[in-house]
Amino acid sequence: MNKRVLKPAQLKTELEKCLHCAAKPCQKACPVHCSPCDFIAAAKAGNWQKAAELIERQNPLAQTCGLICPDKFCQKACVRANLDKAIKIPAVQAAIMQKARAAGEFSFLPVKSNSKKIAVIGSGPSGLSCAEFLNRAGIQVTVYESAEHAGGFMRYGIPDFRLPKSVIERRIALMRQEGIRFEMNVCVGKDVSPEYLLRHHNAIVLCCGSRKPRDLKVPGRDLSGIHFAVDYLTQQNRINGGAMFEYDETKNAKGKHVVVVGGGDTGANCIGTAIRQGALDVTQIEIMPKAPDTRASNNPWPEWPRIFKETPAHQEGCKRQWNVNTLEAIGENGKVKALRCTEIEWKRGEDGRMFNVPKPDGNFILPADLVLLAMGFVGHDIPDIVNAFKLRADERGRIFRDESGMTSVK
Repeated sequence: MNKRVLKPAQLKTELEKCLHCAAKPCQKACPVHCSPCDFIAAAKAGNWQKAAELIERQNPLAQTCGLICPDKFCQKACVRANLDKAIKIPAVQAAIMQKARAAGEFSFLPVKSNSKKIAVIGSGPSGLSCAEFLNRAGIQVTVYESAEHAGGFMRYGIPDFRLPKSVIERRIALMRQEGIRFEMNVCVGKDVSPEYLLRHHNAIVLCCGSRKPRDLKVPGRDLSGIHFAVDYLTQQNRINGGAMFEYDETKNAKGKHVVVVGGGDTGANCIGTAIRQGALDVTQIEIMPKAPDTRASNNPWPEWPRIFKETPAHQEGCKRQWNVNTLEAIGENGKVKALRCTEIEWKRGEDGRMFNVPKPDGNFILPADLVLLAMGFVGHDIPDIVNAFKLRADERGRIFRDESGMTSVK
């Protein structure tokens, strides 16, 4: 069960903590400018439906964000964080949506339809949100997705123990009822040409994400058993969803020493999944130093707190090591068996930039039958679309757009 779900007594306690600040620092911190003060006030009055509508007007993926928002900007900015303990705003948001939906579904139908048609490429968080807001404005929307199900990273990159897929399916079902069309298993640039989309739509929106993973460039990288985190998570999510596909045993952690390279939420997702698959043990290594347990003097509230983060997945059983650099993957019969690593120290150069140096006698061997690379993403992973539309991109794989968001192709 997702540990961010609040019990009724816990929800009441969190609601009562809100000070209803006039400045609303929680709303200013939220990337979609959702206003916790407003929906908490409605919930305190017992009007769960109104609270949910206030949330969904600004965030169509409100329940999803309430369950999995990794950074919790609103919670970190809460005034109570400076007084005692911040309100668990994402958990409150998820609970409100749950209670409201128990009373019946609701949706935002277009006030007035027009003849405009827009194609949205990609059905992840940005694609679904984009489609929802366009539809509310009366525009006819078709979402094109290369996978067999909509949801993008939410469906394939986040495990069920954090985000039940029924939450995504319910949202997509509502979007279909609102008139949004979904074309699945369609690769734009292969199955559908740019000419077709431009001929049948007034505009095209790219919502394809930044899915190209950062690689580990060390000797032995090509050994069997070394996988990108999202590829590993996707297989388990497809199994859970009952999909028919060619199963890869090397992406199963059962009975294996598992090493997750990289921190962050994706790394935590891998840890929780490996534990559920029956891993012998799980170790997470990070090249950066461990963050402090409390705010440093140069990191006061309401700045983003640069403090140690531990997820429920870590608490389930995981060894964590910081200041570790991977030097080599060691194999046997073509399969990874260990990682050769070294402990490092971080120093500041004359130009102010940080750099690391190996510690004397800091080398060590880490047993590893399955290595999962969770080191972030470095750019787009849609070469077919970029090439088909002849889009301009820089050397880092970022698609060019001007101040209005327009790409190099009108």
